[in-house]
Amino acid sequence: MEQTSFKQIATKVSMVSIIGNLVLSVFKFLAGVLANSSAMISDAVHSSSDVISSVIVIIGVRISSKESDKNHPYGHERLECVAAIILATILLLTGLSIGYLALEKIFSNNYENLEIPGMLALIAAIISIVSKEAMYWYTRHYAKKIDSGALMADAWHHRSDALSSIGALIGIFGAMNGFPVMEPLASLIITVFICKAAYDIYIDAIDKMIDKSCDEAFEKEIRDFVLEQDGVLGIDVLKTRLFGNKIYVDVEIACDGNKTLYETHAIAHQVHDSLEYTYPKIKHIMIHVNPAK
Repeated sequence: MEQTSFKQIATKVSMVSIIGNLVLSVFKFLAGVLANSSAMISDAVHSSSDVISSVIVIIGVRISSKESDKNHPYGHERLECVAAIILATILLLTGLSIGYLALEKIFSNNYENLEIPGMLALIAAIISIVSKEAMYWYTRHYAKKIDSGALMADAWHHRSDALSSIGALIGIFGAMNGFPVMEPLASLIITVFICKAAYDIYIDAIDKMIDKSCDEAFEKEIRDFVLEQDGVLGIDVLKTRLFGNKIYVDVEIACDGNKTLYETHAIAHQVHDSLEYTYPKIKHIMIHVNPAK
């Protein structure tokens, strides 16, 4: 996928997220104030933090989409991983803050002084769950389409907000029915899910920054494809590495040692072009030719 298209899709999705989160956070804040729900006010603050996440995505994608230059001959794709790590950090801190507040309420034993929220808070929680889950699937779809770690991290931020709203819903419903402790207990469980999502994003981004190889199935697919090319008698070495959302491939092919340099160069050139055409995620291929044993 061309970098321009990559940048346009990521920017469009992020702008949808920014507008959606702004509208939703204002609505939830007003509902929390009018319905005496501290849980809904906290949830509104959580939604507003997603606006910051989406801005980081736009900045990260724009920088990572820049063409190669003299100082960065291999491109800037890894900067999107940096954006994903920043988003994962925000997600982790959000989860931990929710967990801290939940534990504080549980150990306070001061449930009788908690205000009973109104029906508006319950309705706002339901609207928030549906909206944020829809935004999660929307962002996730395009994150997978353009293979964007930063956009996928933003999708999980939407999911964390939906989970937070579920906790608010349970807490509000429990408080309305005489069980105020249900809110912090639900929030504590949600914290685990949010922290797990942040961990998964960290691992994915770090793998792409430290030249982790592609999975065995993809490497076998590449190996089989190269062996099918005319003039290739074998593969002596095959290495792959992740570079942001792109892939680098180093391969040593074995050819007939009696062929001329021009002939073996033509074989290597054909393998190179065929790989790049068939696998758009491959950004660069280095091919070395050895005489077949």
